[in-house]
Amino acid sequence: MRVLVTGASGFVGAALVTMLKRQGHDLVAATRGPVSVPVDGVEYHAVGDIGNAPDWQAVLPNIDVVVHAAARVHVMDERSQDPLQAFRRVNVVATLDLARRAAESGARRFIFISSVKVNGEFTLPDRPFRPDDEPAPLDPYGISKLEAEQGLLALSRQCAMDVVIIRPVLVYGPGVKANFRSMMNWLCRGIPLPLGAVANRRSLVALDNLTDLVATCLAHPAAADQIFLVSDGEDVSTPELLQRMAGVLGRRARLVAIPVGWMTAFARVLGRGAIVQRLCGSLQVDITKNETLLGWRPPVLMNQALARTAADYLEHRS
Repeated sequence: MRVLVTGASGFVGAALVTMLKRQGHDLVAATRGPVSVPVDGVEYHAVGDIGNAPDWQAVLPNIDVVVHAAARVHVMDERSQDPLQAFRRVNVVATLDLARRAAESGARRFIFISSVKVNGEFTLPDRPFRPDDEPAPLDPYGISKLEAEQGLLALSRQCAMDVVIIRPVLVYGPGVKANFRSMMNWLCRGIPLPLGAVANRRSLVALDNLTDLVATCLAHPAAADQIFLVSDGEDVSTPELLQRMAGVLGRRARLVAIPVGWMTAFARVLGRGAIVQRLCGSLQVDITKNETLLGWRPPVLMNQALARTAADYLEHRS
């Protein structure tokens, strides 16, 4: 099968290229710029910023499936005067342009890596998100992903190309950056963390599990025009995650039991309420549909994935 992966130099995209090539697929990889360590046998194309209307015709001929992992993701230091429009330019307009061109070129399937943020930011006890829940995005990123999903499903109804939408939760694995890497930094430095009293439940997904689901969806007939949530199938509290991560790092988690209400109030004063929500709030997803419709279960256990993540971090940290 000839597969185009966009965002192929990113955290998820690069892992997809490696896995799908290992499975024997004919891979075309679209990247923003040159790739420092290309995968042997993969056809790379530097297309630049996808929000600037790249010429997709160079990469689309004879493509069977497009896996669209390129996106404008959460921006910590947002400088755009209109963040929603900035997200829409890349995540909606560019996505739908690529999808239309893929359909015209004869692609049979378009797999869109979306986000759980389409569902919302937190869940109530014993009420995990499900794929058919009413969407409730709260930030520009989540709104843009929802609008892209809606446009793709509308396009699928008008042409022969079907669409598969995958909404991951927090993705971790070797090479992970951002908040997950910061967590490993804190643990390795022995920094006391005021999270011992947190009693939440959170779903995460290992990079290997996410890429395995994508691989399953490449040709599975039941995946057509469906929405899937994806996780490791095992939910943990923030203190439990820290303790497990510390264990595979060879450290001890120094957790201090500070009441969550105190932390929340203090964080709001500092304008950091969203960070406390992510650390202390719950966000769970139900992946039953993946098994019943696709026969898919996460192939990698969370403890195995955490160990791989820690080993890579320890090998490459400066």
